[in-house]
Amino acid sequence: MSTMMRAILIKEGKGPIENLYIGEVEKPVLKEGQVLVKIVAFGLNRMDSLQREGNYPLPPGASTILGVEFSGRVDYVEPGVTKWSVGDEVFGLSSGGAYAEYIAADQDLLIRKPPHLSWEDAAGIPENFVTAHQAVTLYGELKRNDNVLVHAGASGVGIAAIQMARSFGARSVTATASNKEKLDWLLSIPSGATEVANYRTEDFSTTVKNATDGRGVDVIVDFVGRTHWEKNIDSLALDGRMTILATLSGEIALDHVATDPNVSRKGGVVPKVDLGPILYKRLKIQGSTLRSRSLEYQSNLINRCARNFVEFPKVEVKRPCSAAFQDVVSKITGSEGDGPMRVYIHKVFPWTEIQAAHKEMSDNKNLGKIVCRIS
Repeated sequence: MSTMMRAILIKEGKGPIENLYIGEVEKPVLKEGQVLVKIVAFGLNRMDSLQREGNYPLPPGASTILGVEFSGRVDYVEPGVTKWSVGDEVFGLSSGGAYAEYIAADQDLLIRKPPHLSWEDAAGIPENFVTAHQAVTLYGELKRNDNVLVHAGASGVGIAAIQMARSFGARSVTATASNKEKLDWLLSIPSGATEVANYRTEDFSTTVKNATDGRGVDVIVDFVGRTHWEKNIDSLALDGRMTILATLSGEIALDHVATDPNVSRKGGVVPKVDLGPILYKRLKIQGSTLRSRSLEYQSNLINRCARNFVEFPKVEVKRPCSAAFQDVVSKITGSEGDGPMRVYIHKVFPWTEIQAAHKEMSDNKNLGKIVCRIS
């Protein structure tokens, strides 16, 4: 059996889209608890562009090959692996390495692919829906009849978070985006937003107050940071929870890929903060990432309910036990399905057209996921 495989590589290790090419590298060497997956399709994410340009620090031990989500078939299992067998159809998360024919995957980060999902649909689920699950259920502690605000609503995580909140019984879901086309689309999809606001031209906190009879929202999922801070605090209801997943605001427009290595710092600096509303409204503000988290954390997020979570191993954390992500998967269908949550695929590219796929993502015109299929 050959020890080599094809993968998407980057000339000189980083650079523009034109530096992407298909080359040969050694297959990954499995560690304890891992399986070798022969990849059928992989999803594209904004972090891939940042990494390609040298502006995304990799987690320790991560593959330098791009890609954090994939679908495929189990090709080999290490001794001691109990959850999977050769030939199983799976999809899952990785800290890197998905733009390749094979990937070494931790058995606990794989999910069985349901027959109703295509390979492309399955590859478009892990990063967006698991991140949304983390923000909405674990940190957002969503309860039935809560009101929710989702920023960057037309992004992959935003679309997943909106549908998840609706599916779990939110009373209202307000979404923000930058243009009418995106806002209209978010209102039109099943389990889409109930209210929308153009953050460029409208005060979304006013939209939120109108939608909630002045009460405010219980949960916010934010990717923006500085420019939205004051309106976010104003939008939150008593005992509201906000999860910050990114800090995209600053000198670069929200809807463009952040290529400036200082953008996160710029978007993360709020010059003046009034602590009063945080105190008297008893607000919870949580920052979170996913790719850099430990294997134990990610495994718990996928396989366990959101109670007594790994960050608090010695503390009994009393909170509602939301479903594990494994239990959410059965509710996700393709865009033509009838599930309460759906994967919206913008376009599928053969991986031989990886440059065109990255160009499509950088143009930021897609509504839904960009996926590549390996041929």
